[in-house]
Amino acid sequence: MKFVALVSGGKDSCFNILHCLAQGHELVCLANLYPPEEDNDEIDSYMYQTVGHNVLSLYEKCIGKPMYRKPILGSSSNQNLEYNKTDNDETEDLYKLLSTVLENHPDVQAVSVGAILSSYQRTRVEDVCSRLGLTSLAYLWQRDQGELMNEMCQSEMEARIVKVAAIGLDETNLGMTLQEIHPTLLKLNKMFGVHICGEGGEFETTVLDAPFFKYGKITIVNKEIVKHTNDDVWYLKIKVGFEAKTPRIAEIKDWSDFIVEPPLLTETFQALYDQMPVLDIIDKEISIVSKNVWTWDQNVYEQDELIYISNLVSSDESVEGQIIDIFSKLKEILIDYKLDFPNIQSSKLLVNDMANFANINSIYVKYFTKPLPPARICVETNLPKGIHAQLSVVVLKDINSKNGLHVQGRSYWAPCNIGPYSQAISDKNSGIMRISGQIPLIPKNMELSSYDKVLSSVLSLQHYDSIKDVTGYKHNLLTICFIKNESLVEIVSNLFEEYISISDEDNKSTKNLVIVQVTQLPKNADVEWGGMCYRENNQYISYESDSEDEEDIKKLVKVSYIDTLSDFKFEDKDVFYEIYGNPEKLTQIRTQLGEFCKYEIFPVVQAFDKVSRNGSKISIVEIR
Repeated sequence: MKFVALVSGGKDSCFNILHCLAQGHELVCLANLYPPEEDNDEIDSYMYQTVGHNVLSLYEKCIGKPMYRKPILGSSSNQNLEYNKTDNDETEDLYKLLSTVLENHPDVQAVSVGAILSSYQRTRVEDVCSRLGLTSLAYLWQRDQGELMNEMCQSEMEARIVKVAAIGLDETNLGMTLQEIHPTLLKLNKMFGVHICGEGGEFETTVLDAPFFKYGKITIVNKEIVKHTNDDVWYLKIKVGFEAKTPRIAEIKDWSDFIVEPPLLTETFQALYDQMPVLDIIDKEISIVSKNVWTWDQNVYEQDELIYISNLVSSDESVEGQIIDIFSKLKEILIDYKLDFPNIQSSKLLVNDMANFANINSIYVKYFTKPLPPARICVETNLPKGIHAQLSVVVLKDINSKNGLHVQGRSYWAPCNIGPYSQAISDKNSGIMRISGQIPLIPKNMELSSYDKVLSSVLSLQHYDSIKDVTGYKHNLLTICFIKNESLVEIVSNLFEEYISISDEDNKSTKNLVIVQVTQLPKNADVEWGGMCYRENNQYISYESDSEDEEDIKKLVKVSYIDTLSDFKFEDKDVFYEIYGNPEKLTQIRTQLGEFCKYEIFPVVQAFDKVSRNGSKISIVEIR
């Protein structure tokens, strides 16, 4: 893609440009926001680095690409982590800047941004990109800071310290190169937890030269140390000059020579992949059962601070008509409870034919326009005859308990979510997080993995784990694995067993796994992982627990597998049931579900017992 690089002059924004170039993207121009007062180097912006901003005046000459600059006129009016358009906020200055870029370069498709850990910065850039139809490229996002600093020091990028604001750093460190200050940062990180890349605001840098500086580099002509109003903060006021150099761009055959691309699998998941048994995987033809002519009852169940709205379908003849009708029904139920669409924590969208997904999604997206849309699982499966889609949602009564992760920029970390769904949405009241279905996409380019099925299964599970890790919800409560072909049952079952043994070995409840076969997955993927997790400080109490302290019991989840009606009784009025099975099996339990029983029906090709690997069962998930 052709991209504009947001540059502050700092190491992160410049190093991300190198990664964008290494991924084959084309740098078209640069963009920068600067303090409105020329002599004011430090305005304490929540969003933008401003120290050393005068250096940016020479970037156009050094790089040979046009630079677009605008003053920062707004303030930090909206300090919420998730950003919504807000008048007089400094984020709107970025919107105006990138709008100007698009007016002059309508072929620009993406924006390079150097965010590493700052969700505050990331969400604002992504909001602006979303409004302008651009893709955020953030290849430093969630990278290990120790590894990243090592790579920066070896990248032929000259970056010097222009501001310090951390214990152990003072005015004597100003002007140092990254290579010179690196040992000190390692020491301070070990002693005091100082961020090696300065992500806690410990220091800021100015890049004077980089491999993509084609025509010249910047020299410091004069410098003055300035003490900030805070006693422990110093920065440099610098005057700079331009030093021409022989253009070297023709020498650069491969931009990847200047960066280190992290491996597709982390060390942990590479080890999981390496120990998977070599199996002779033979795809079996999917046996599509004849589709039934009946539909399940619409269900609404209020459970503490949650509302389960399940099995929403429509009899309208057209695909579009059914989706509009389904959402009309959902809206009416939400209004009855004095709630709205932002209260929805997660959704399961079942479609009869994935070819209709684009039409369905174009309507779905209109109902989720606020930050943090619900986590979503979407699969093609055995819906009743004439039913194009079925929707079930979990709704939070308390919107203030909602939190989550919605990363929309490309990185090496995990797939971005550009559509109307978040990677995960948590409920602070229950301590439970629901994670969207994860398929084996390659994060850096969002292409579906073409590797073998075992590696693809490991990769998509790694994406699931990455979301758990970054959110802190590291303990499994319920994991659902959707597969397209029965040949993957043994692979994903073995993989999950090994994964649990290393990721959550002290928690017996993590063995809750449901494996189901469906007819199609997004992008024709072979496997998709989704589920529910919880934080360590929300202790999960198993069904066998002797604890009588109800305050300790946040959620209870139990998975059962049945063959016949006599194997299970739906007798508990305080439990919500998720029921997975092929339509013929589900028909058998239809009369057994009493009026009091609240449930979500998930018709599939087959449901598998992870122990016996035997299909044609019914998987029943009890959520207490």
